[in-house]
Amino acid sequence: MKFKQFLAIAACVMLLSCGGNNKADAQAAGATEQTTTTDDAAERVAADGSISYRPDTARIFHASGWDDGSAFIVISKRELRLKVYGTINGDTTLLAQYPVCLSRNKGQKGRSGDMRTPESEPGKPFYIKQIQDASNWKHDFGDGRGEILSYGPWFMRLATPFNGIGIHGSTNNENKMPGRDSEGCIRLRDNDVDHLKRTFAYVGMPVIIKTENQGPLPFER
Repeated sequence: MKFKQFLAIAACVMLLSCGGNNKADAQAAGATEQTTTTDDAAERVAADGSISYRPDTARIFHASGWDDGSAFIVISKRELRLKVYGTINGDTTLLAQYPVCLSRNKGQKGRSGDMRTPESEPGKPFYIKQIQDASNWKHDFGDGRGEILSYGPWFMRLATPFNGIGIHGSTNNENKMPGRDSEGCIRLRDNDVDHLKRTFAYVGMPVIIKTENQGPLPFER
């Protein structure tokens, strides 16, 4: 099933102001099916020589080749994964996946401060409305560490019913990856959010956030 069909309803209620998909950077990112981490422990070599990856390791399946403006994000609370899809030769194709840290409390976000990650309605994805340099942003988590660098190199601000929700890095909190520890945002490892920004992300990019136990969407089967 093509993603354009899945978003037919969304097209009627929301116009996205889309930029490019950074293909020039993507082509410079390297070959397909590679990890973006350098953790040797993440790789396990089987007897037949094949390499398997821990589920908390980022995987890049396509660093280029998708149709302009077709890339979109799906975030699974059940799997603790952020997946990037795009259209290649007419088919919706998995381009990359990254481990994420989501809100410490489960369920749909109902108000600011409830420590929950919002879930998008069927056919009505959120979208990236701004990409900001967050390399100097600090936050006090109330755990005695005081104000510390917390957001990694980028903050991808999402258009949701709630202010301050975004996809960002996890400076000084990478030991919580993947997991449930954020105040509502979607955290990636710093290297992964940088790779996501350089390779796939653009202003206007659709972002689907599934409900807690939601399974595969039609195009994921």
